Amino acid sequence: MKKALVLGAGGFIGSHLVKKLKKEGFWVKGADLKYPEFDETQADEFIIGDLRIQTVCDKVLDQYFDEVYQLAADMGGAGYIFTGENDADVMHNSALININIVERAVKYKIGKLFYSSSACIYPEYNQLDPDNPNCAEKSAYPAAPDSEYGWEKLFSERLYLSFKRNYGLNVKIARFHNIFGPEGTWTGGKEKAPAAMCRKVAMASDNGIIEVWGDGLQTRSFLYIDECLEGIRRLMDSDTFFGPVNIGSDEMISINDLAKMVIRISAKNLAIKNIDGPLGVRGRNSDNNLIKEKLGWAPSLPLVKGMEKTYYWINNQVSCKF
Repeated sequence: MKKALVLGAGGFIGSHLVKKLKKEGFWVKGADLKYPEFDETQADEFIIGDLRIQTVCDKVLDQYFDEVYQLAADMGGAGYIFTGENDADVMHNSALININIVERAVKYKIGKLFYSSSACIYPEYNQLDPDNPNCAEKSAYPAAPDSEYGWEKLFSERLYLSFKRNYGLNVKIARFHNIFGPEGTWTGGKEKAPAAMCRKVAMASDNGIIEVWGDGLQTRSFLYIDECLEGIRRLMDSDTFFGPVNIGSDEMISINDLAKMVIRISAKNLAIKNIDGPLGVRGRNSDNNLIKEKLGWAPSLPLVKGMEKTYYWINNQVSCKF
């Protein structure tokens, strides 16, 4: 039986990945600061601990694993990443985790290591036009991310790639574009746009108003969790390609239109009020040419299908909590 280690297994993507790996027949070890918030972990072994601490990492990555998935990071949505108030923690915490993990991955000569980077690494100057952003993988340099989160992710990409060159570490790198779905954070300040929008609509009274940050004309693409996991596994199974590669949807939508989509799903009559708030870049969309070329696959689920599943789940959470 193959062994896998999932770091960040208590988080949204990590907890879903553990389930997928178990279905595929892996023995899975998970590690995080916390257990999954909305479901029991399916990991065979789960260590609660801080991966910034050397002794914790010694317990977590303590043997050979066929596959290691490094998803652990200090992160959140726009309200966490773009205010500037968390920059030091974001850079220090995530970089330290990656430095600790890459050393041990080499020590135990693990089979493959997946690193979850982010579309936030792309230069702000290529994302000023909300209708025509450039997020092709080769556009990452000259580097100019719009946040310290993006800079840390870019640094860590280079960290893992340097260990690949110098120590033969079999690294796979993907740049995630706004992953969403059920069992993700939906309140508290670290939630991302799809979950925040679903929460606002679910909590609003009929004929009420929901608030949207900025003018709402900023654009993004959002990828449903199941397709994210499929992309991860296809990249890990490739013998010839290691990335970095985008894993995201190329169905671009404005934030106002995303809000309107959720309102339609809810069947409520709601108005949108645009207010000041942290925004990030004006436009971002996954360029899927490389993933199609190298893996013969790209995400295809319509955004509305994933948003329907997510809204119904969050609406139920809101009903239970309030």
